Amino acid sequence: MRIVLGFAACLTVFAVEWKAGIGRVEITPEKPIFLSGYAARKKPSEGVKQKIWAKAVAFQDKSGNRVVFVGTDLIGFSRSLSDRIGAETEKKFGLRRANLLLNSSHTHSGPAVRDNLDTMFDLTPEQRQVIVDYTNALSGKVVEAIGAALNAMEPAEVSIAHGTGTFAINRRQMNPKGVSIGHNPKGPVDHDVPVFRIASPDGRLRAVVFGYACHNTTLGGDLFLINGDYAGYAQQYIEQDNPGATAVFLLLCGGDQNPSPRGKYEHAEMHGRSLASEVMRVSKGPMKPVTGKLRAAWQTTELVFAPHTRAQFEAELKDSSWYKQRRAEAMLRAYDARRPVTAIAYPVQAVRFGNTVTVVALGGEVVVDYDLRIKKEFAGEDTIVAGYSNDVMGYVASKRVLLEGGYEAVDSHIYYGNPGPFTEEVEETVLSAVKRVMKKVGRTN
Repeated sequence: MRIVLGFAACLTVFAVEWKAGIGRVEITPEKPIFLSGYAARKKPSEGVKQKIWAKAVAFQDKSGNRVVFVGTDLIGFSRSLSDRIGAETEKKFGLRRANLLLNSSHTHSGPAVRDNLDTMFDLTPEQRQVIVDYTNALSGKVVEAIGAALNAMEPAEVSIAHGTGTFAINRRQMNPKGVSIGHNPKGPVDHDVPVFRIASPDGRLRAVVFGYACHNTTLGGDLFLINGDYAGYAQQYIEQDNPGATAVFLLLCGGDQNPSPRGKYEHAEMHGRSLASEVMRVSKGPMKPVTGKLRAAWQTTELVFAPHTRAQFEAELKDSSWYKQRRAEAMLRAYDARRPVTAIAYPVQAVRFGNTVTVVALGGEVVVDYDLRIKKEFAGEDTIVAGYSNDVMGYVASKRVLLEGGYEAVDSHIYYGNPGPFTEEVEETVLSAVKRVMKKVGRTN
């Protein structure tokens, strides 16, 4: 007897459309290492509360086009690290750089990575070597996860749907003296939770890829145990409740979004459980079949910094802040070499699954304004906008945030070793690059 259901009909379509593979490698440091994200920390990690991972999901359409998404429990990829991973992946597996998306959860309870937020740390030579050694090993481990995914391709059902998160808040609190990190109930947010479901032809869940626009800062700088924060717990709970399945998290445009409440491990676990429950609710409900041809495009543009002078950094060299002093030293070295830092390379990527859904991947700590604007400008087809992808070189403020000032616009660049804020043209520069990659994958606004 044949039972004809809408779901069963979808399985028939899925089975001929896709192959998918999943790979994962543990990336928990083997020795004490400085945790990244908070300048207040003055000592290395004190243990492991939760293992951390690099996880890869490879997609292949019926024409043989391949794309790999990588999610990691890391503060962020530097350009040097992502370039190394991309080059090794292309050499070993023939995968173009445009077809590899490297995303980090930006957990502030994960290890420091070389060439990312270097100005934040005052390290001994031995402590710095631990980070160098970890980063060198990390490159190979991420490539290993990518290779495992590409080598595990099997017929797959791929579907997409969206849920809603509840715990992200806009953290840019307006006050008479400017902007501080707190809670702005009137500030923009995006509580969207996109969910890709990857299953075998018999319906068995193999993986979910999901995202949320919220900093992984539930836990503060007073805690020294390695873990993935709320994103790590969400993945853990999904995998515990679905033996054999892999959960992969992509951080979206959460640059100015914080979890609430925050401060305790119980809060991270609570947010993780909340997000995991929503992901599984979505994955068990009606979902849209992902169909069509894979297309990927990559654009490197330049974000220009506001004008600065040598005298500015000579004065900053005398500042009481050690972080400003260190930034000033780096900028003065650049001036001495007659190569003052005026701009920074910026990666923009688009991956389109037929006419079903497009993932836009932006570098840096992107504020939620970009997410909302890109979705609005490219309405009519499902669009997911991820930040923290391929290179996390600093905060990328919108024009609105730049004009308002505050940490995301100005002060954060001290810790990234950047000369200062971007110009007001930054938003249009990013959007122009987005439009170019979208056009290449067949999307127009």
